[in-house]
Amino acid sequence: MTGDVDTLDDAAEVFGGARRRLFGIAYRMLGSAAEAEDVVQETWVRWQTTDRSAVRNPEAFLTTTTTRLAINVLQSARVRREAYVGPWLPEPVDTSADPTLGAERAEALDVAVLVLLERLSPTERAAYVLREAFDYGYPEIAQIVGATPTAARQLVSRARKHLDSGRRNAVSDDDRRALLDAFLAAARVGDVAALERLLAEDVVTRADSNGRAKHVARVAVQGRAKVARVLSTFADVFWAGITTRPVAVNGTEGYAMERDGELVGVLSVEVSDAGIHELAWQLNPEKVAGLRQVLGYQDPPGPR
Repeated sequence: MTGDVDTLDDAAEVFGGARRRLFGIAYRMLGSAAEAEDVVQETWVRWQTTDRSAVRNPEAFLTTTTTRLAINVLQSARVRREAYVGPWLPEPVDTSADPTLGAERAEALDVAVLVLLERLSPTERAAYVLREAFDYGYPEIAQIVGATPTAARQLVSRARKHLDSGRRNAVSDDDRRALLDAFLAAARVGDVAALERLLAEDVVTRADSNGRAKHVARVAVQGRAKVARVLSTFADVFWAGITTRPVAVNGTEGYAMERDGELVGVLSVEVSDAGIHELAWQLNPEKVAGLRQVLGYQDPPGPR
């Protein structure tokens, strides 16, 4: 897309056409729909106030602005997350209407990959997202992140090596559903033997509540026997009054956890032919607020 964008209406039309993609980039980098929306809004402000007659490629301007703003947010977010209570998990997003959030493919969208992306530097994360989710060329990535094309290629290569070490073999949708249904049944009653049959040897469970949820571990727990025991220990109180239903979150099927018609959490799971590898319990009320609204839940009552 090239050419002058003279009027504010023209500017709004160009921005509107790019908005989904800009949000998709920012969300994958930040793991937060709220922060991604803030970045996109700031990009719009800068697009309105810049000298658009000097912008030869509006799409490149918007992508570069969004990416660099997200890098800045990531750098400050790492400091804030040091004070976070317990494991940090990305904010779940509904992908039933927009499975790829503006990308040609759903790369770097599922919760397990977003957790892995936390290992990368902000610039590595940006380069990986631009390349793998949005198919930008290395010269374009270089301009966006302020590097040479060779350095951009190296950034993506390093990111791939980090992420490939955590990838698993996929299973069919039917096998995945059967495995998860069996897991939920065993978890509800705290059946340790059944859980151990369903969990992979290296399984890890993480519960994100920022210290606000009771009866959950405040550290990541790893290993089949340990995870089975933890899930069994909290089963009676954790699952009291909870019902679950499948929801499309982050490109795969997850489970909405409801109590008295209120969304109280979201469970995302990574599975392979070896069993369940990762359990991500998003129990932070602030992080499920956006999904609560999208899925049509009523706002929860005030403090009790």
